[in-house]
Amino acid sequence: MAKEIKLSVSKRVVKGTAASHALRKSGWLPAVVYGEKGSRSIQVNRHAFDTLLQHHTGENLIIDLDVEGEGTTKALLREVQHEAVMGGVLHADFVEISMTRKMRVTIPINLKGEPVGVSQQSGILEHVLRHLEVECLPGDLVDSIDVDVSSLGLGHTLMVRDLVLDSKLHVLTSGDVAVATVVAPREEKVEEAAPGAEGAAPAEPEVIGKKKEEGEAAEGEAKSEAKPEKEKGKEKK
Repeated sequence: MAKEIKLSVSKRVVKGTAASHALRKSGWLPAVVYGEKGSRSIQVNRHAFDTLLQHHTGENLIIDLDVEGEGTTKALLREVQHEAVMGGVLHADFVEISMTRKMRVTIPINLKGEPVGVSQQSGILEHVLRHLEVECLPGDLVDSIDVDVSSLGLGHTLMVRDLVLDSKLHVLTSGDVAVATVVAPREEKVEEAAPGAEGAAPAEPEVIGKKKEEGEAAEGEAKSEAKPEKEKGKEKK
């Protein structure tokens, strides 16, 4: 069952970006409570809220909001907005709930055990579905769903319909959705060596002697062509 915590809050009159920034600097956290009759702006002691998050790691927290001057309201912590860089809390959203009315929530899935497809068949475990959407009463809400995948073999897939859950949790996620699978490791492709790259066939060596012979032959032909001209000169004399 999800943990229940009591948190004292007060009404928030000022709104807007500048007002929220000033509120945080003074040690308060701006927040909103959503209900059937609309939404209410509240402010929470920032230190108390940070401490609450440190001691309760579950995503679905049922909180007794003690609103100053209005009494206690049961609410579910729906969303927490954080700073992009430092990670500090900027804003929180709560939703009023009834302990006798079912609600829709998403519950994180934790995989337990080492699949035989990994330990004995050198496969790789892939966690496909991280959250399961369910419908249940607030009192039946759990922090997480633990799934044993130790019997999962290579090439096998665990589907949502294969999960064994408490009957108090009505699963809304389609049964055909994969939760986890064990796949074969990907083979690395060996790239072919490009021309001129290391390992490529060496270029044909230059035959120096052959070129020399060809040069000498050409030179001899030139001399033989020039010789008749000299002989013609002698005949004229």
